[in-house]
Amino acid sequence: MYFYDFGSPSILRNPKTALMNNKIIWCKERCSSDWWERKAGMHDRTRKVSWPLGFCLLAAACGGAPEQSALPQSATDFAASTSCRTPPSQPVEIKGGSFLMGSNAVYAEEGAPRETRVDGFWIDPHEVTNRQFAAFVKATGHVSVAEKRVDPAQFGVPLEQIPAYMLEPGSAVFTPPARPSRNYADWWAYVPGANWKKPYGPHGPDAVLDEPVVHLAWDDMQAYAKWRAGRLPTEAEWEYAASAGAPKYVAQPDPARANTWQGVFPVVNEAKDGFKGIAPVGCFAPNAFGLYDMVGNVWEVTSDLYRSGHDPADRDNPSGPSENDAYDPLNPERISRVMKGGSYLCAANYCQRYRPESRQGRDPGLGASNVGFRLVYEGLPKSASRGTLVRSGKPSALKAN
Repeated sequence: MYFYDFGSPSILRNPKTALMNNKIIWCKERCSSDWWERKAGMHDRTRKVSWPLGFCLLAAACGGAPEQSALPQSATDFAASTSCRTPPSQPVEIKGGSFLMGSNAVYAEEGAPRETRVDGFWIDPHEVTNRQFAAFVKATGHVSVAEKRVDPAQFGVPLEQIPAYMLEPGSAVFTPPARPSRNYADWWAYVPGANWKKPYGPHGPDAVLDEPVVHLAWDDMQAYAKWRAGRLPTEAEWEYAASAGAPKYVAQPDPARANTWQGVFPVVNEAKDGFKGIAPVGCFAPNAFGLYDMVGNVWEVTSDLYRSGHDPADRDNPSGPSENDAYDPLNPERISRVMKGGSYLCAANYCQRYRPESRQGRDPGLGASNVGFRLVYEGLPKSASRGTLVRSGKPSALKAN
């Protein structure tokens, strides 16, 4: 497996399955930092790093169980302290049409571009928020994947070889390293107790109600979609809505337009856009279709299964490859879903995915602190909210139970 310039822990793959293939001993034998620095340096020129065992490098073999204070204070510094005018939640109608889907300008897996047609649909104007997901949980009693203990059978190794903390409920949290690095294992950590209600872990702040909900697995998103009588968009629907008829671009968006990383990732966060981490929905101007944060802020999961590149013949309401044809070289043991649009971690020097065409495979069984979603609908839901909420002062926080 190889690592490219991605800004999401999807390339960690599920840390709960990172010890597969009985390679714990291999990982332990190569635990010294200088060995991995030499290994990373060998591949730096090609912008890829060999990743034979994923997350166990840091979490299992080298670090052991994290202490209670393992979450760096700098991670919680990424919590937003600014509130914005929350836009209406009423879905927006998108008329069907054609557009040039995909791009060859940056990453090979985003091509080949081809004229694509989609039927009309309705779409949420912003990512699903903690407020909306909390209403779903209150109504249904849903417990997210990140809040459940891990089945040891997922690891495929004897129980005594699995670090105890990796069986605890938790999720992947971005934790800025103390020094420059190109090894993504230096800034992603599996944090027990991290979930949608406590996005920075049990000792971090509570979730902000009007920020996008994160740390959800595919099953959580599907359950919410069923409750709302909606579905996750296809990749084509999402990209059509995100493009909104605008010309394609490569340069990082102006800080006034999108929440991305200004500065040298992962150590210098200038926050020229006003946010070091996730922003509440509605802080940046919508696109021409009236949709917020289609680029940056958090990645958004779609319904398509992932494979590298598009089928040039699939042009009429494409819905992605079949299960037999899907393949993610960075996650060969599982079938990934496509996620789109980049996140607040995308920078000019690292993850140039702050564009509608950007795409990456997403492990369906793992949540992360920079991945969210929004829904589409066949018609306007009867429960669609029509009010505009205005917040002032510090953002409201969700009180964890």
